[in-house]
Amino acid sequence: MAGAILIADIGGTNARFALADPQAQSPLLDDSVREFAVAEFPSLADTARHYLDQAGAQARRGVFAVAGRVDGDEARITNHPWVISRSRTRDMLGFDQVHLLNDFAAQAMAISLYRPEDVVQIGGAGWTPAPLHEPRTYAVLGPGTGLGVGGLVVRDGRCYPLETEGGHVSFAPGTPEEIRILEILSAQFGRVSNERLICGPGLVNIHRALCEIAGVDPGLLEPKDITARAAAGDPLGMRAVDVFCAVFGAIAGDLVLTLGAWDGVFLTGGVVPKMLDSLRHSGFRQRFEYKGRFSPNMARVPSLAVMHPRAGLLGAAAYAVDLLRREAS
Repeated sequence: MAGAILIADIGGTNARFALADPQAQSPLLDDSVREFAVAEFPSLADTARHYLDQAGAQARRGVFAVAGRVDGDEARITNHPWVISRSRTRDMLGFDQVHLLNDFAAQAMAISLYRPEDVVQIGGAGWTPAPLHEPRTYAVLGPGTGLGVGGLVVRDGRCYPLETEGGHVSFAPGTPEEIRILEILSAQFGRVSNERLICGPGLVNIHRALCEIAGVDPGLLEPKDITARAAAGDPLGMRAVDVFCAVFGAIAGDLVLTLGAWDGVFLTGGVVPKMLDSLRHSGFRQRFEYKGRFSPNMARVPSLAVMHPRAGLLGAAAYAVDLLRREAS
């Protein structure tokens, strides 16, 4: 397709590729999506070339979202040995342009393309997509292997993603039980960040701390084991999920206050769809709103679980669209 842009969402295990048509109302071309194991390829450029050959596609530009920090020309994948050079990747592919962005910058950009059916409302505040000429400020956070945090500022028809390391903010307990959990985790880790609780391994940390409080040895468990125990009615498993959701809500509310994200917070990442029922029927929203004198303001802020299966690719497509807008202006 003439004018197509190659886009990718690259994590520590898998890399998803697709084509984007920046002129289309829905720029992500769903039927072009393919996924590859990054361990099977020596570099991003090799994987991209394999995709283009397999798809019988051509492109002259690339937008690649990477699960790691982008520093100038270079990006390092946090959980994989790839080191990506923007200029070297461009030259190896014979492209005119290559753009690298952090994966949570892409998650933030995806907000500009979400439709109501892409999200599930948690709590009483509803959300309607707004045209780009209306100023908006959003927050986004997502528990997966870690806790990603970002934001999106929309001003004068432009989208500005905010890249942060907010997952490493210090954990602030809100109940006596959470204070005890903090003490237990502090003995293990020293400083305790939000990411130590709100991610897949964080659920394990919460459960282990609750077991220590109860004088029980849980053995070696994975996050799926704890959610399975909770589903089967195990009290400590259920309590671990409840604490996870409550702390997640408190952190999401704090992020709204920090960024002034009064237009909504989007919950993304691999954990959210799996825990949707728990989030909707837990203390998530109560702790989200419980912000003292700002509680009435927080009650009007939407909190939305992202259900779109390819949010990272959608965000890369949104970034490609924004690039063309900038060039045309």
